[in-house]
Amino acid sequence: MGDTQDWTAAPGAAERARTVLSLAWSCAVTADGVREEYAGAHTVTEDGRVWLTVPDDSGLFAASLCAPRQEPSALLEFADVAPVPVRHRVRARLWLSGRLAPSEGDLLFRPTRVVLRQASGPVVVDLDEFAAARPDPLAGAEARLLTHLADAHPDAVERLSRLVRPESLHAATRVVPLAVDRHGLTLRIERTRAHGDVRLPFHAPADDVPQLTERVHALLAQAAATGCPRALQRQRADGDG
Repeated sequence: MGDTQDWTAAPGAAERARTVLSLAWSCAVTADGVREEYAGAHTVTEDGRVWLTVPDDSGLFAASLCAPRQEPSALLEFADVAPVPVRHRVRARLWLSGRLAPSEGDLLFRPTRVVLRQASGPVVVDLDEFAAARPDPLAGAEARLLTHLADAHPDAVERLSRLVRPESLHAATRVVPLAVDRHGLTLRIERTRAHGDVRLPFHAPADDVPQLTERVHALLAQAAATGCPRALQRQRADGDG
């Protein structure tokens, strides 16, 4: 039997876009020249439509009433911000273009174009895939998990850094957990004037927190067999000096 795998080491664009949409607390909305920013004002349906609850005097209502068929074209913008303090905390941006219509006292947005921008660049997400995708199952717990790992277990983060190629740790000043999803853990390698991100894939997807705990312990066990990177040895020595 071959060593085949039926899972990917990173979430697909549609899943990532739905995750950003589900986690974002704030959004900016532009419609017919009106731009407004809101916090805690949107909810998402299963198929990726967005409900917006805005004040009655919002310019978005006026735009929808004046537009043909009362459905102005609109742009929604969301940002995915790392829960752990790092340089350049925005991990991804999501743009949804579509139609905005009043419905049941709120505004209902139907996307017609989805663009996700990550460090690797922008990608247009297929609408059917976007509608069918679901957020990462660990998304709701990610902030708590990452801050706990960074604040309470810096020793574990250092051990995990042993899985990073030595050249990627050159001139590193700090290693911080940046992101986690069901497929893997991402570390931010900070340097004095730059940074880089390294992904540590799990041996199998994690669909809940207990499974994630097992996956991280597996990575730590793998790291235990690896020597401390020279870059971090020098960093620790400089700190002790």
